[in-house]
Amino acid sequence: MTRSFIRALSALLLLCLLPIAGLAEQAAEYTYTGQKEMARYESETLTYTLTSCKVNGTVCYLTRLWIADPARQIKKAISPWHKSLAGAQELADKIKGAAIVVNGSGYVSPTYPEIPDEYPGTSADYYYTPLGSLTVVDGEIYRNLEGVPFYGLTLEADGLHMYHGEDNEEVLRHEPLQTWSFYEGCPMAENGVDLLDHDWAFANRRAIRTIICKLSEENAYLILTATSSHGLTLIEANEFLMGEFSPQWIYDLDGGPSSALFRRLQGKKTLKLIYGAGQRIVDVMGFIE
Repeated sequence: MTRSFIRALSALLLLCLLPIAGLAEQAAEYTYTGQKEMARYESETLTYTLTSCKVNGTVCYLTRLWIADPARQIKKAISPWHKSLAGAQELADKIKGAAIVVNGSGYVSPTYPEIPDEYPGTSADYYYTPLGSLTVVDGEIYRNLEGVPFYGLTLEADGLHMYHGEDNEEVLRHEPLQTWSFYEGCPMAENGVDLLDHDWAFANRRAIRTIICKLSEENAYLILTATSSHGLTLIEANEFLMGEFSPQWIYDLDGGPSSALFRRLQGKKTLKLIYGAGQRIVDVMGFIE
């Protein structure tokens, strides 16, 4: 075997390895370690497992849920409309028999007065109400801004659905029972497609997060609660959730000091705070048997 042949063969092998190295770099964009089960709940109509882990060095909680009848078993509690915010525990306690409760919508207040440009009126018109062009509570329409598209979640007869830029009348055609909404950019992914604007400052900011996903299994959901040890960017969270769970969609609920995670153990009557509830909020999402 000549030296020239050996050099040619070596060069060919190196070229073959380059794509593999590139894939390895892509697969190493997040770290995921130390998954530990903290609580489990199993009944004929609801199951959950609550685990702790680290994602990119940040302590996170993963709540994996299955419910038999989403339209009946997913509940919403909301603070007094346009009057005040409420404590997360206060709202969680309104959902009788809840096994899991998390914070829900973003909101407008004197502390957080920003509203999208296309919202009519002024910030004060929306104080102490959820963000979103459409708000539905227990089937009743509280807000419907004509001509302003909806970015958020609905609870419909077959479960939670995510909308990004849909006309409100089209959303209402599906007869939503509840809505939850945050910023326009909070639909994060759908059917394996990253929907985030990677130039959006909010998406690149490390923060406490509450993020919900629809899993591929029927009536199954996953909630990621990222804590304050380092926080996660939305981009990091998207990479992790898409890489590990391949969800149908991913949506960012309110986060920061609004984040809250409560759980109830099987056979117990009271909810226990696992994380957050640092400030008053506008609404919550709960899961019951």
